[in-house]
Amino acid sequence: MKALLLLCVVCTLAVLSASGSAEPKLNNCNEVRAAFSSKGFNVNDVPNKGTNGASLKVCPQGFSCCTAEMEEKLSQQSQTEIKAPVSKLSAGLQSTFTQRHDHFDKFFRELLKNSESSLHSMFVRTYGVMYIDNAQLFKDFFASLTQYYLSGSSAVNMDSMLSDFWADLLERMFRLVNVQYEFSDAYMECVSRHTEQLQPFGDVPRKLRIQLTRAFVAARTFVRGLALIPDVVNKVSTVSASPSCVRAAMKMLYCPYCSGQVALKPCQNYCLNVMRGCLANQADLDSEWNNFLDAMLALVERLEGPFNFESVMDPIDVKISEAIMNMQENSLQVSQKVFQGCGMPKPNSAIRSKRSTRENSFTGRFRPYSPEARPTTAAGTSLDRLTAEVKKKLKHAKRFWSTLPDTVCGVERTAPGDECWNGTAKSRYQSDVIGNGLANQVYNPDVQVDITKPDIVIRRQIAVLKEMTSRLRAAHFGNDISDDIVDEGSGDAESGSGCDSPSCTTDDIYFSTPLTPGKPKTKEVGTSSAGASARVSVALALFGPALALLAAPWR
Repeated sequence: MKALLLLCVVCTLAVLSASGSAEPKLNNCNEVRAAFSSKGFNVNDVPNKGTNGASLKVCPQGFSCCTAEMEEKLSQQSQTEIKAPVSKLSAGLQSTFTQRHDHFDKFFRELLKNSESSLHSMFVRTYGVMYIDNAQLFKDFFASLTQYYLSGSSAVNMDSMLSDFWADLLERMFRLVNVQYEFSDAYMECVSRHTEQLQPFGDVPRKLRIQLTRAFVAARTFVRGLALIPDVVNKVSTVSASPSCVRAAMKMLYCPYCSGQVALKPCQNYCLNVMRGCLANQADLDSEWNNFLDAMLALVERLEGPFNFESVMDPIDVKISEAIMNMQENSLQVSQKVFQGCGMPKPNSAIRSKRSTRENSFTGRFRPYSPEARPTTAAGTSLDRLTAEVKKKLKHAKRFWSTLPDTVCGVERTAPGDECWNGTAKSRYQSDVIGNGLANQVYNPDVQVDITKPDIVIRRQIAVLKEMTSRLRAAHFGNDISDDIVDEGSGDAESGSGCDSPSCTTDDIYFSTPLTPGKPKTKEVGTSSAGASARVSVALALFGPALALLAAPWR
């Protein structure tokens, strides 16, 4: 009997001890008041001691330091707090690729300007007045290249533009090397029709067309891809949290306040389930996002290799000069073929003198700057350096959306084991962690997600990424599809350059579309007496014997 009495006394003391240890926390809400005030709320909204929590809609009811008004304010605060880390991570990604875009865009633009300036200074020194009189042709050429870079094939047809450039150059040079003849517009149209079979500039136009087309397509498409990244991130990161997400976040972040446990962090797995429910739509972006980044990385390899913009534009003056030299060296054969095909032209009655003006003439084989003197950078950097940096950033950005919950629920925001908030008490979280994406949320124990209603903004961005990926894959094979939306199969090697590996050289790639030069506009070369005299003496100095043979029948 005494033993039973003693047992009852011990049990009573234990109950009193337990209730005594829990009651002070609920009787004293000072820590909750301080924490609530630190969030910018009125401390007077917090009761001095625990009250009946029957009016609470989210947090556990019973004795509580929370009121219904506090719960509403903390719900709004929880929406801000789950958005803050996502916004911070997204802002960092936007900033990174905005900078990368600006660096690449500035580099390509300055490289175009530098190439034009380099050609101008070299040609003035090498060809003198003969270049100066025809400088507008080259200005228009670079203006068209710049416009193509900025606006693509909707503004400039690269093939037609290049065909017109070479046809115009042929017309001007043909007149200069045959100054003893008069040529009508109809005659020059005949010359244009024979341009392809004459090949007056050798193989330079074909090679340069291939190199320019694929380099510009790759550069322009890649820059567009870089510009798309911050745009997509901005639109996706501004998607509002659903009411069920806000409710779950409130329960996870602030319901510990109601029991006076303001320092208690949520369990990590609990946080993962809440954030995967809140970011379910964003996670569905991940697959197409990764495809897009893979296509960007593949195009970078092209920019570093056979589609290198810098290696095409930097020596373009040398390549054009090589074409001019080919025309000079083959002018006799070219002229003879033209005369056979188009007929003998009338002699030029204005030719009265054979005075030599060697200081204004072409002075032989064009010799460019030495490699040490030639400019090799633009915008204070090089393409190799830019691509090395951007590849690291692109690889790091992969799986950004699917790993957001893991990043948000890092060790600094959660607690392990039993020392954490599991949604109802300080204890271990028992539920399994569900997968990412909208479809998996049907099993989410903490966030109610309607998997039948995907977010419209995010679905639209998925479509945008898919379209851009198709463009990138086409650019990988040298194809510009800026005016078309193509399916996943775009960019097949058979429809492009025939090049499907980085080992492609710059000389052996042909496009399926043949070069079809348009009719050049007939432009008269300057007719001033000084200009005519200079051109006559240039032609006589360079091609005296050949001209004498050709002109003999007309004397």
